[in-house]
Amino acid sequence: MTEVNEPFVVSDHQLTDALEKIRGIRESSSALAFLIGAGCSKCAGLPLTNELTDEVLVDEKIDFSSKEILLTVREEFAIGKGANIEDYLSEIVDMLAITERRAERGVEESTVVAGNASYTADQLRNAIVQIKQAIARAIDKKVSIDTHRKFVTSVHQPLRVGRQGISQPVDYLVLNYDTIIEDSLAAARIHYTDGLRGGATAWWDTEAFNAEDVSARVFKLHGSINWYRFPGDPSPRRIGTSIKLENQANMPLLIWPSSTKYQEAQLDPFAHLLDRARRALRPSSGSQRLLVICGYSFGDKHINFEIDRALRESNRNLTIAAFTHEDEPLGLLQDWRNDIQVRDQVLVFSNRGFFHGDKVQNSEKDLPWWKFEILTSILNGEV
Repeated sequence: MTEVNEPFVVSDHQLTDALEKIRGIRESSSALAFLIGAGCSKCAGLPLTNELTDEVLVDEKIDFSSKEILLTVREEFAIGKGANIEDYLSEIVDMLAITERRAERGVEESTVVAGNASYTADQLRNAIVQIKQAIARAIDKKVSIDTHRKFVTSVHQPLRVGRQGISQPVDYLVLNYDTIIEDSLAAARIHYTDGLRGGATAWWDTEAFNAEDVSARVFKLHGSINWYRFPGDPSPRRIGTSIKLENQANMPLLIWPSSTKYQEAQLDPFAHLLDRARRALRPSSGSQRLLVICGYSFGDKHINFEIDRALRESNRNLTIAAFTHEDEPLGLLQDWRNDIQVRDQVLVFSNRGFFHGDKVQNSEKDLPWWKFEILTSILNGEV
């Protein structure tokens, strides 16, 4: 786990007020939701997306044909910027869709060309399986969940004696393939559901989200490294690491890169997860909801669209607290700040300041409150 080398101190009085707003997240009377991105897993020892990309590209267990396809696609993205393993995987899925569509229409030549070679549907399908397995290998490692356990404990327990804790389930919209949030909730003895029933091995049941006795709901919008699809059943099964099923190596691993998963929007489990996420972003009548965004770089245009739409349709009942490593709001965050219709609903905690409505409080020093471990310390009352 990444250590905090120096204590986080805010000396500026105005920024101290911003710090109090973070501390107030735990005691908010609003329904609470967290959008958890890859940056939140960094302190546990898992790679960021660019680091994950590098690991997959050199994975020696990927077979020759699949590696050739992957490297060819990477080369085609070379003239652009910011492409990562999700982009490469999405591209290969798109290539597969082309070959399958051609085959369905009886086209004699149903291969696709990438680089200097042609690839069949079987080759592309195998490459997708191989790349997903490489992603799982890069993520499925022993990690420290101390910070995440402290985080969920802080969220679900009252800050001060005599204050009431969270009275309704906290929704976690998780964009990561790893299982750190689920593991941390279980380790902290917080009753949660992720839509599967059972234990280490479990099956998909949408009714699990309707349970009245849960304190947290986890929506894995990009799938999970331990979700598999059994033959003839599109719903996920969680497979325990201690068991081995016949032909498990050929079972599709249910993780969805940011663009291709939306092609499956009409299918479970994604259709149901997306519907649940939309509901989590929309306050019930007469209530308020607070969405805390951390570890997310706003690189998924579909997730951005859903958040933006929820914000604009909320009748001012949705508030967003976004943490960013950038010195100031950029991209969608800047768009919100420039829009008089929603700017008062968005609080931005950046590396060099705090921004809310017309209020701008700049800092000459870095403010690492956007780091998950620092945010956790603040919520835990250590800062």
